Amino acid sequence: MDFKDYYAALGVSESASPEDIKKAYRRLARKYHPDVSKEESASDKFKEVGEAYEVLKDPEKRAEYDQLRKYGARADGSFQPPPGWQSSSGFGGGGYTEADARQFSDFFEEIFGGGRAGGFSGAGYSGGFRQARSMRGEDVHARLALFLEEAFNGCEKQVSFTVHEPDDHGRMIARRKTLNVKIPAGMREGQHIRLKGQGAPGMGGGDSGDLFIEVELAPHPHFAVEGTDVLVTVPVAPWEAALGATITVPTIGGKVNVKVPKGSTSGRKLRLKGKGFPGKHPGDQIVVLQVAMPEQHTAEAEALYGKLAELEKNFNPRSKLHV
Repeated sequence: MDFKDYYAALGVSESASPEDIKKAYRRLARKYHPDVSKEESASDKFKEVGEAYEVLKDPEKRAEYDQLRKYGARADGSFQPPPGWQSSSGFGGGGYTEADARQFSDFFEEIFGGGRAGGFSGAGYSGGFRQARSMRGEDVHARLALFLEEAFNGCEKQVSFTVHEPDDHGRMIARRKTLNVKIPAGMREGQHIRLKGQGAPGMGGGDSGDLFIEVELAPHPHFAVEGTDVLVTVPVAPWEAALGATITVPTIGGKVNVKVPKGSTSGRKLRLKGKGFPGKHPGDQIVVLQVAMPEQHTAEAEALYGKLAELEKNFNPRSKLHV
């Protein structure tokens, strides 16, 4: 069964007034009336606009149709009503269209005319969603960007998201919600916070859906994150690397002193246990050493480098490259 977009058939918006719908129908009915139009598909289009108007001119049918539009069509264009669906508006015919349900589509008959297969009526099912079996609201997903320090220490943030809910006429509308959310310490990229009952409202007395907030981490100028571990690259002077030294390095939780082993080279990693992301199993901070050279040297320093080169002339840092 194909889904029918009645608003598109009449060329009106979902918020169109009853008067706008009536005007659109009368204009299109005159255009496609088989006694007037010379278009080959005029008869089919005349039935299409008549079917659309039969639904949208009736406030009760329109409200039910707007509820069903929320479910939309499947990828192949087909449509299946939710379990327990049965129209409470029924179909009496007549009106502006002088309509007969038999001239309308399978979609119309299934939804409003009882359906060729008997529809979805049954014990406890009547009146669309108003008296149908209760249905849980949809879950809503939102994303929240955090600075690394906020995720590490925990914070409180505002989250805005959109939920779809019926208005006083039963039509589905989008509503923007904003919540203050407490972010626990140690949230990492891709983790979710679940707020029960903060999603879309349920129908027929059903529970509201949940809100799932996915955490995103903004890039940091110094720190990188791998799982629960935090990495930071720390420059060291050539003499600190050669002779060993105690240096101060940054962590997300504050500064700490670290001992650089004698003879360290660029790329050497020092692990600070438990200084990564907090949690049941806290991560570590990995300090990656990077030997840095001064931009300028004094004449005395250059002389010392020359002496060092003479003393270490048998050392070939490119020996592994066979050069």
